[in-house]
Amino acid sequence: MSIRDTVAIVGAAESDVWESQGRSPIGLMAQAIKRALDDAGLRKDDVDGLFTASSYYHMPALNLSEYLKIFPRYVDSTTIGGCSFVSHIQHAAAAIQAGLCEVAVIAYGSTQRSDRGKLVSMAEWLPYEEPYGLQHPISSFGMIAHRHMAEYGTTSEQLAEIAVSARQWAMKNPKAPYPRPLTVEDVVSSRMVSSPLHKFDCCLVTDGGGAMVITSVDRAKDLNSKPIYVLGAGEAANHRNILGMDDLTTTEAVSSSQRAYAMAGVGPADFDTVHVYDAFTISALIQLEDLGFCKKGEGGSFVENGRIAPGGELPVNTNGGGLSYCHPGMLSMFLLLEAVAQLRDEAGERQIPDAQLSLVHGMGGALAGHATAVLSNRRG
Repeated sequence: MSIRDTVAIVGAAESDVWESQGRSPIGLMAQAIKRALDDAGLRKDDVDGLFTASSYYHMPALNLSEYLKIFPRYVDSTTIGGCSFVSHIQHAAAAIQAGLCEVAVIAYGSTQRSDRGKLVSMAEWLPYEEPYGLQHPISSFGMIAHRHMAEYGTTSEQLAEIAVSARQWAMKNPKAPYPRPLTVEDVVSSRMVSSPLHKFDCCLVTDGGGAMVITSVDRAKDLNSKPIYVLGAGEAANHRNILGMDDLTTTEAVSSSQRAYAMAGVGPADFDTVHVYDAFTISALIQLEDLGFCKKGEGGSFVENGRIAPGGELPVNTNGGGLSYCHPGMLSMFLLLEAVAQLRDEAGERQIPDAQLSLVHGMGGALAGHATAVLSNRRG
């Protein structure tokens, strides 16, 4: 079954980001949902499908239904890490197509920064890793970076190019917290966190939330908002713990993206904007390889010379991404929201002219879960 061109994103909004001003994670979800429903021209009572994931709540869809006082006939709390919300797009589309719901809301909220900057995670104890000093998740990505450097000659300076590009995009985003430029030297001279990754190779820790409203393309015709169509989607996973990853430099992003591309009838060369999960510079680099933008092992040279920065040939993470805009524990909701902003021509100074096709790819855990979505402002 294909979901191509069957559903559209008709509402999209962020909650307040950076610091939550006393709101709870579920309160941030509610704030974002209200804004997204207003954007769509719909009411809370129109929602009959609810999709969410959380590090704070064991049964987040039930918590959120109770908080909002809604009674959805379809709920989904599938959690595959930070890519969950991209996977929820495919799940919501399938549910709508099957007649299980008509108006679906996908929501996320987190107060990671207000929680004293500590990673809030429901991750279980890792008996084969933690006793040897592994710190989740930075130690895993340090090992991944070392492996990529050993196999392909990737350098710290090349990884730093990704952080520099993200900061350049963030400087065009009025909501980004750091309006100051960043250089390669700044990155490689910053404090080592987990060798070979430095402080500026790592994402921010912020509060934040977001929500999207999805419905059928037929229902979307009756709404006033500009619909963004889902042309393709795919998801995949192959491990939970880093020791279960057979190859530290190649991920299931290869599989999820190939399914999404095939469904949409497009390829890497067709995209106007690209949005990938940059929890760390190395995660962004490996995803760009696995999504087909360059060959395996060539990511380091690919990102040099401003290729993914403003004015470069491949606009990547145009809001500043997790490295320079926000990262409230799970990032993919914000990748989706930025793609929608670009496709609606609502991205302000960072707007890519005539953007028509966007790729969103999220990861979960240490390159463990993967979900890909192809979005467009034109029907396929």
